[in-house]
Parts: sequence; C-alpha cells; structure tokens
Amino acid sequence: MSILSTALERVKPSPTIAISTKAAELKAAGRDVIALAAGEPDFDTPDHIKAAAVKAIAEGKTKYTAPDGMPELKQAICAKFLRENSLTYSPAQVTVGNGGKQTLYNAFIATLNAGDEVVIPAPYWVSYPDMVLLAGGTPVIAPTSQETNYKLTPAQLEAALTPKTKWFIFNSPSNPTGAGYSWDELKALTDVLLRHPHVWVMTDDMYEHLAYDDFKFCTPAEVEPALYPRTLTCNGVSKAYAMTGWRIGYAAGPEPLIAAMRKIQSQSTSNPCTISQWAAVEALNGPQEFLTENNASFSRRRDLVVKILNETKGITCPTPEGAFYVYPSIAALIGKQTASGTVITDDETFATELLEQTGVAVVFGAAFGLSPNFRVSYATSDAELLEACTRIKEFCENLI
Repeated sequence: MSILSTALERVKPSPTIAISTKAAELKAAGRDVIALAAGEPDFDTPDHIKAAAVKAIAEGKTKYTAPDGMPELKQAICAKFLRENSLTYSPAQVTVGNGGKQTLYNAFIATLNAGDEVVIPAPYWVSYPDMVLLAGGTPVIAPTSQETNYKLTPAQLEAALTPKTKWFIFNSPSNPTGAGYSWDELKALTDVLLRHPHVWVMTDDMYEHLAYDDFKFCTPAEVEPALYPRTLTCNGVSKAYAMTGWRIGYAAGPEPLIAAMRKIQSQSTSNPCTISQWAAVEALNGPQEFLTENNASFSRRRDLVVKILNETKGITCPTPEGAFYVYPSIAALIGKQTASGTVITDDETFATELLEQTGVAVVFGAAFGLSPNFRVSYATSDAELLEACTRIKEFCENLI
C-alpha cells in the first residue's frame, strides 16, 4: 500500500520552478546561464517597506495575528480597493494569505465539489489547473489565439460555460502573455457572465500595477457592479512591490466565502508572517512613486525584447500591455533541426535545446496550456536581456 494519496496523482510539479531549478543547477556547475524563467522582479523591496518590517521587529510585533490577517492590514486592503478600484469592502470581507497562490487555493478548497468545473483561459498560469484538480474540481480549458493577442473572446467564454461551471478565473495583465483587457473588452466578458448567474468570478489581479503605454487596468467587479456579489477579487504585494519572498496575498469577496476560506486557513497555515504583514501595510499605505519608476524600466525592457525577437527568423512576438512577460510563437520553427540533428518537434524540445546549447532558460508553452510558444520573463537587467535575446536569435537562425 502506497503512503501517498490518490489526490497527489492528479497534479504535477510546477514547470516554472523546475526550469528555474535546472538553470540554477547549471549555473552552480559553472555554465554561463541566463535565467528568463522566473516571474520575479529584479528590483529590491523599497526601503520604506523594509524599514516598516524592521520597526515591527524592534517594537516586538512578532506574535500571532488572526488566522487570515491582522486588522491593520485588512483596513489597508479595504482602502486600496476603494482608492484604486472603486470597490467597497469591509474588513470582514477580506482575507490575507501566505502569497496569492494560497488565497486562490483556499477558495477552491472551500468551494469545489466533485464534478464542479472551473473555466480557465489558455495560456494560463501553470498552477491554476493543478489547484483545481487538487481541490477535486475539473479544469475546463478555453484556448485563445495570437490573432486576439491571447485574449478570450465573449463567444469563447460562452462556449466554455456549462451548468456545471462554478468558477471563471480571470487574469489581467496575464501571466504568461502580458495581455491586458481594456474596459470594453472586459465588459463584453462580464455581459456573458451576467447571463449565467450560477458562475462565480475569481480574478487574479497580481499584475495590476504593471501596465504600460496607454493601457488602463480594470477588474471585473469594477466594470460590472452586478457581479460584485459573486466575485472574489484577488491581489497581492509580490510583483509590483518586489516582495515575492515576503509571501503576502489577499482577496476580498462575499462574507460567507471569506469565512469559509478563513476556516481553511485556520486549520492549515494559520496567519501569514506577522512581520510581512506590517511590511504590506506600509506597501499599500506608503509612497507609491517608485511604481512609476519601475514601470519605466519594465516598459523599456519589454520593447527591447519584443524588437529583437520579432527580428528573429521563425519567431513572432506580440507586444503585451502589462506584467513582465512576452509569449512568442515558434510555429515556423517546428520541424526544423539543430546542427547536431535534434528535431524541434514541440516547444518543450525548443526550450530544452535552447538551454543546453546557449544557456538561456525560458519556459515552454505547453506548461501554460498553449503551444507552440515560450515565455520570457524580462524582469532582469537590460544587459542580460540583450545578451539572452541575441543568443536566442542566433540559435533560431542556425536551425536548418
């Protein structure tokens, strides 16, 4: 008899973590590796946020808090939602988790029964389907295409919904494509959802502040207030505030749902790190000017990467509206082979050969549910991006 549960058979390890680990191992072995796989800003956490954490330690604010977040942080989150998204929530409608991933997972565990479906547009963040499967639900993948810049159309959403659909999960700007939905594009989707009152909406707004050019972020309950009673609006401090390791995510929604998620967390991890919570209070309430400065760097890096990749034989790369990813297509390279004779049969082979031959680590598109593509994270220095993209270009142009 195996010690492992059958639930574990439904999920697989995170491909992005696996590729980042492989790149780190090669680098430790002396290889010249440029890792473009991790979704993590290279900027340091701003000083005023770090100072708030140090102050909390000095003042002895190191004890347990309420299982899903202390009152001061919940108040800061309510203020953020009102200030930035025109959404009114009370602290009882807010939950704080150990990163955004736990918040999403708590919601699935608290709501999904066998046979319940969750509609997930593809390409998707790698963890969505596996979290649904682990919670006992059924992922329903709704593929998009490069023709729509990897955005789901109303017709595609309508076709994916069934009487068994419990959740529609929505991510904008997107990981892995960086695609952001305009107000009108999102309103077209919320109009569909209004016709299906049994479907709940889970938003992943983690990249809200990473928006470029004229793109204006919006979130479903803001665009369509009638969806407010059945929307869980999720966010966190990891990406925009360069606080990935601090592990603070949060969500707001109807009180009965939040209470159920709180129950799950009270019997699993309990409260997020107290010091991190105080840092998050400062992140949300404190100076925000650095966001503009960081975005200028990200926008410049995006343009650099998109330009070089679009100049590369066999690659087409849309310009994303936000986040810090691009999702180029390699459809024209499938069937070609390397000088050593390896045939590029799919995007996983492409990514493997790219890493082995050039030392550039990217994530293959199949991990995100849509091929043949790969994801580049441009959350690293201009110099590294220039070198990495040059290597990618040379690799592609040497295929025969």
